[in-house]
Amino acid sequence: MTRRENVFLAKKLFTELVFNTAYIEGVNVTFPQTQAILDGAIVNNVPVSEIQTVLNLRDAWRFCLDTLDEPLTLDYVCKVNALVSRNESLAWGTLRTGAVSVSGTDYVPAIPNEKEVSKVINTIAQLVDPQDRAAEYFCYAVRSQLFWDGNKRTSTIVASKILIAEGAGVLTIGKADAVGFNEALLHYYDTCDKEPLKECLYSCVKTLDSCPQSTPDAIAATARRMTELAVAQEPDAEPEL
Repeated sequence: MTRRENVFLAKKLFTELVFNTAYIEGVNVTFPQTQAILDGAIVNNVPVSEIQTVLNLRDAWRFCLDTLDEPLTLDYVCKVNALVSRNESLAWGTLRTGAVSVSGTDYVPAIPNEKEVSKVINTIAQLVDPQDRAAEYFCYAVRSQLFWDGNKRTSTIVASKILIAEGAGVLTIGKADAVGFNEALLHYYDTCDKEPLKECLYSCVKTLDSCPQSTPDAIAATARRMTELAVAQEPDAEPEL
């Protein structure tokens, strides 16, 4: 898959990407509500905070697609988090400076050290295989809890940026993957064994091969069928007198 094809796929899946990224952080908007929010419609019975989350994710995913040539650095990751956690966190776009706990586990991540984080990210950026690079970054960032909030969302988008830039797919962890993902994540927090989580992430990478209905040829074929159907349904022309 080329980068152009990968960008095409990500744009076709855009609502799904926003919805799934919100879902894994416990945001309870439905897929239709997510689509309506992205379309700018008024959505009733959805908290303002969750609408803010969806709009923040919209902007972060757009930023990802607009900056594929930017290198993977701490500065880039902070820019993504600044969009993801805008107005939702103690601070956004900067590394966490205090202690946090992680729900469901006794694991307590250390307060991030800027030089050390930058060094690890630079090392990950040198990995040759894009899927391994994306998975390694995701694992490191979520266990480190680099930011006050939005760590899984930020990690998902940064991992996808790595993949899309290389034409290697897009990471989208859906409802069907949620239980396995959460189990692998808690196992990683508790044991530092990241292999089950990496395998889960690999299985959540979508490509054109896994979404055949999203290929340019498939869309063109659908358009042709719709045109043919519309022509077939047109009333016969009035006979000439």
